[in-house]
Amino acid sequence: MRKTPVKAIVVDDERLPRLALLQKLEEFHQQVEVVDSCDNYGDALKSILHHRPQLLFLDIQLSGKNAMQLLDELKEAMPLPHVIFTTAYDNREYLMKAIKLQAVDYLIKPIDPGELALAIGKVTGSRQTHDRPMKSPESHNGKCLMRTTNGQVFVTIDDILYIHADGNYSVVVTLHDQVMVLESLISIERRLNSDIFCRADRRNLVNKRHVYKINSRNSTCVFLTDNGENIDLNLSKNGIETLLQAMSE
Repeated sequence: MRKTPVKAIVVDDERLPRLALLQKLEEFHQQVEVVDSCDNYGDALKSILHHRPQLLFLDIQLSGKNAMQLLDELKEAMPLPHVIFTTAYDNREYLMKAIKLQAVDYLIKPIDPGELALAIGKVTGSRQTHDRPMKSPESHNGKCLMRTTNGQVFVTIDDILYIHADGNYSVVVTLHDQVMVLESLISIERRLNSDIFCRADRRNLVNKRHVYKINSRNSTCVFLTDNGENIDLNLSKNGIETLLQAMSE
């Protein structure tokens, strides 16, 4: 049985990026039915309230106003649809607001077809990808390809201490730094070796090789960096028990 298309609206005040996205959707994503496209705040508000789409492609900046103002106004009148933000700028402030709003994804223009397919898949539940081959997530000598607001980065898998879920996004903490990744924890977990990484609880994926100490009394897991610094991770009670069991296997 063919699934009902996901009803969507595209909002972007720049003509060329808007047309480019519409073309990609029409050519590669028949599961998405675009019912309207808008180039300004007022038209977008009216159209969304009228059509009640399930998915919204929303540019961050809208000619003097911004997407967050639009969503705040929409929340007063209707349940928010799934939102995929599109922007030409790497703006951490907007990214954090997107996380708070549980946005599906945050795509940097010009939008990569593969990243667009992954974002749509989060809404439709499909694993459809653009016909262009995607890069292997664990190629390049033990490094994992991850997508951030600043582009794609290769994270050395052995350097990862833990990964913490933050809605549809994740914070990857390594021996050297931490990075916000535009990918859910469950998606990252599928790409990592389960013999090395333990899903301790709902929000944390732990690299067992870097666990230095587990404190059951205060439900804390302690990691030790190369320079002798301790990094603490608070887990749930069940998370501590799960990790203790995994460490003993």
